[in-house]
Amino acid sequence: MRMRRGASVVVGLVLAAGLLAPGAAARPAEAEAEAAPRGCDPLDPAACVLPFPSDWHTVPDASTDTGRRVAFVADALPANVRGTHVDPAEWNRNDGFSPGSMVLAQVPGLDLGRTGAAPVTDIGASLDRDAPIVLLDLDTGQRHPYWAELDANADDPARRALIVRPARNLAEGHHYAVVLRDLRDADGTPLPAPDAYRKVAGKPLHPGDPLYERQRQLRPALRGLARAGIDPRGAYLVWDFTVASERGLSERMLHLRDESFRELGDEAPEFLVTEVREHGGDDAVARSVRGVFNVPSYLDRPGGPPGSGMRYGPDGLPQRAEGNVQVAAFRCEIPRSALTRPAWPGLYGHGLFGREAEVGSGAVTAFAAEHHFVLCATKWQGMADEDVAHVARTLTDLSDFHTVPDRLQQGVLNTLWLGRLMTHPDGLAADPAFAGTRGRSVLSRHAPLGFYGNSQGAIMGGMVTALSTEVRRSALGVPGMNYSTLLNRSTGFAPFQRLLDTTYPDTLDQQIGFALLQMLWDRGEANGYAHHMTDDPLPGTPRHQVLLHVAFGDHLVTPHAAEVQARTVGARVHTPAVAEGRSPDADPYWGIRPLRRLDRGSGLVVWDSGSPHQPLTNTPPDTGHDPHGDPRHDAAARLQMAWFLKTGLLVDVCGNRPCRARPRD
Repeated sequence: MRMRRGASVVVGLVLAAGLLAPGAAARPAEAEAEAAPRGCDPLDPAACVLPFPSDWHTVPDASTDTGRRVAFVADALPANVRGTHVDPAEWNRNDGFSPGSMVLAQVPGLDLGRTGAAPVTDIGASLDRDAPIVLLDLDTGQRHPYWAELDANADDPARRALIVRPARNLAEGHHYAVVLRDLRDADGTPLPAPDAYRKVAGKPLHPGDPLYERQRQLRPALRGLARAGIDPRGAYLVWDFTVASERGLSERMLHLRDESFRELGDEAPEFLVTEVREHGGDDAVARSVRGVFNVPSYLDRPGGPPGSGMRYGPDGLPQRAEGNVQVAAFRCEIPRSALTRPAWPGLYGHGLFGREAEVGSGAVTAFAAEHHFVLCATKWQGMADEDVAHVARTLTDLSDFHTVPDRLQQGVLNTLWLGRLMTHPDGLAADPAFAGTRGRSVLSRHAPLGFYGNSQGAIMGGMVTALSTEVRRSALGVPGMNYSTLLNRSTGFAPFQRLLDTTYPDTLDQQIGFALLQMLWDRGEANGYAHHMTDDPLPGTPRHQVLLHVAFGDHLVTPHAAEVQARTVGARVHTPAVAEGRSPDADPYWGIRPLRRLDRGSGLVVWDSGSPHQPLTNTPPDTGHDPHGDPRHDAAARLQMAWFLKTGLLVDVCGNRPCRARPRD
């Protein structure tokens, strides 16, 4: 647990900032006031919950690792067209905000170009001493890299959000300040600070002043800025927020994993093979096997169908109802080579709203056959084919959205149990469906379990990697993380965007909604676990390696998100990453170190099949070929993944040149 903020005060700096009168001290009544949930933030009148995220919407809580707890009130959150505000109950379980949280404000008349704010093409500029936007870690005094953009989906300038996106995930449990200063309009004219902020940043206010409580809450952050040499009185706007802790982000999922496997003990999960299909002699895959297996269900409905939420016990942790079991389907593909020689075992993760049958698709079976892998898959329940209608329903009332990451957590547990089925001698290896020509299992007992996933399978695969005690290396095809960044930039979100435009038509509310959703999505996607995906493992978990294969100009999973992931997990990039002139960035792949000739860490490789660079705005691509599926269909890319999964080596298969993939027809 980190030290509580404000344990020491540099009196001279405090007085210089005009924040505390000599001899003044916090009164017990003030502490009591802070413990009560607050309503609208007076600093940004555009929306009740702006600026976001903000500790204005938290309260002290000694039971959490941050010392704080989110405390939204319903009236502060967006309402749908029926006038129903988002129910804050699930958000108020959190001890802080998302480590990948978009930072939001509404600044009338703002022109980011004339202001000189760091765009996505020049992230390094966000750390300049005179940068007009500062994201400061108040616990370390260090500035954090980001890029800034205005919501390109807003037609009404009065409802256009300023969005600041961390270029590397924020540190868990840390306290941050956001500084907006020297902002300019399209003519280059400085924008005056809002009256409310000028008063809050000015001389001490009387307890009867309407802004007194806001000034008192912000005081520690303003002191921190003064220590960092930033004068908050000259800013346009300043606010602070706390990032959720490691325990707050991962405790639920670790509980599911540890309790369920402890109860399983040394046994293999229960399973049943339901279908064995033998393929013809010319097929590289010899056999497809389908079946089901039982997994303890922590959801609140028997069997955990779509719409189920997590069932919590009195301790606030997921609690399984007696006898509640998830019956999960699996499918395995056995290459012909495995019939005579046991093969490497691998879990496979399917794409958006797909199903386990994707493991039998052409590029995936080609990988298995070429490189001697038996691949097995189950559904990413929560975002599988059976979940489409329910996910759409949650966009009519975001109060119900928690059920999506709740089922995703159960789906990840199912995947971990399938991994145990693949490695346990009494699991799949003991069934006749997995016997080779000499009666031996097609699954090697000596080769480690790997993970291979594409698209959503790669996003969720990052979470599986961080949590798995058996998978040590994962190959993630066209990956990313942080759905609040991904959604607007994906062509796959278009049908859901049309629904959102109907139920939450205000574009500013939509951006707030994405930021709110991410706070819950962190429980069930890679973003909430990224700090522990490689070299800083979660409790009871080994270190891992990941290989990220990015499709240049991807239409479905923006490469911007993969770059944030690479910076967060410490992956190195293959260089030259792209040909000269292909990247619009001032410093392409800023903040990602280059791979060495033979590297054993984690890596990012960009596969270019000639498509245009993705938009620099928060909009989906609308021109050119979609390269999303090209890397997995490239034999060299598959070879690189296989070498990585088997040896941990990041081998250059592109001859010290940019990696190129052939466009699919």
